[in-house]
Amino acid sequence: MGCRDVHAATVLAFLSGTAALSGLIAAALLPNWRQMRLCTFNKNEKNVTVYTGLWIKCVRFDGSKDCVIYDTEWYTAVDQLDLRILQFTLPISMLTTVLALFLCLIGMCNTAFISSVPNIKQARCLINSAGCHLVAGLFFLLACVICLGPSIWVIFHNQEMNKKYEPVFSFDISVFIAIASAGGLLFTAILLFLWYCACKTLPSPFWQPLYSHAPSVHSYASQPYSARSRHSAIEIDIPVVTHTS
Repeated sequence: MGCRDVHAATVLAFLSGTAALSGLIAAALLPNWRQMRLCTFNKNEKNVTVYTGLWIKCVRFDGSKDCVIYDTEWYTAVDQLDLRILQFTLPISMLTTVLALFLCLIGMCNTAFISSVPNIKQARCLINSAGCHLVAGLFFLLACVICLGPSIWVIFHNQEMNKKYEPVFSFDISVFIAIASAGGLLFTAILLFLWYCACKTLPSPFWQPLYSHAPSVHSYASQPYSARSRHSAIEIDIPVVTHTS
């Protein structure tokens, strides 16, 4: 694995995290978290489906793609606890993902454009690529947990609402998008962790998350013990004592 270069694993992790962020944005904006289907027995009237999102609500007749009622102020009057929680958790998850992508991008740019041997005078202020990717993986994992739990709860809360009222509620496509996005975030975090574990066998100043002390230049150029020749000559200086008469 080319750890001192921009590796395909880090690029794939960045693209996967970007796709997951796009999925979270789509899930947050679409009015398709919950459906409530209202049926009528009057042949002169049409059945109505209420599409509920986190911020807006749309009411449509069967066979129509236009919203008869488009409530843009629904977010202020949400009376369903699972959707109210998602109004807070999804933006937090998106912000965490943006921060993780920013750290991942800094790590890749640092790997691509910074010299392999850091300046000793600025060692305490240097950006470490391994540290950026490791912290980015932790943020991706945190964003996954924040998003996944409330999204799965919507499925169980629908069952509770159907038992409490009438079986007219069902979860919609935004639930699947959010869960798939959480899976993408988890995949991204695992990919960065695997990259870090595979590359941490290099000399420690390269792959420590933080510099605890200023590293010496010799530590970057030194060879591991196993790479040294075992048949090298051994020079021993033995003092010679001469007696004078």
